[in-house]
Amino acid sequence: MRIIKLALQLLGLLLLIPTVAIATLRYEVSDNDGPSIVFPGGELVTGELYRGPEPDWSFTDDVSTIDLQLYSPLASRLIWIEESAGKIYITSDYMGTWLGRLWKHWAVQAYEGDGLALVRIDKVLYERKLVRVLEGSVLDGVIAKKISKYRSRITKEAILSGETWVFELTRPDEV
Repeated sequence: MRIIKLALQLLGLLLLIPTVAIATLRYEVSDNDGPSIVFPGGELVTGELYRGPEPDWSFTDDVSTIDLQLYSPLASRLIWIEESAGKIYITSDYMGTWLGRLWKHWAVQAYEGDGLALVRIDKVLYERKLVRVLEGSVLDGVIAKKISKYRSRITKEAILSGETWVFELTRPDEV
């Protein structure tokens, strides 16, 4: 009986140490200027705010990830970006499951909230609004780009079923 009790205490300690370490790291990063590779970050502070006509977004073909910050709640994360037909999009996979919605809670917050966001690409800040795309031929271009750029297995069926969410990043004054 004593050995079992000791083994359970040791197991508890072995689980507690990494849990506390991960929680501490997440808390430490929560106020950073942008996200880390693993954890969401805080408000995007550095970078010059872009003012001018809509850029030629094709340069994002050479950009693997961007910093995306929602204003409500104020938090940032790293995310993939796809350009198609002169517009930019982001996707959120695994939205058809409880775990996916918890993991990708930013997408739910953007969709249910005002969708206002700040995007940082190569030290330039762009004010955007996330507008969910539920159907249409535009999805074909987003799918093709995500497959070619990230070797994704995204399908139109996944989008139409709600497993994958697609957002267009529009100018806030366009909607």
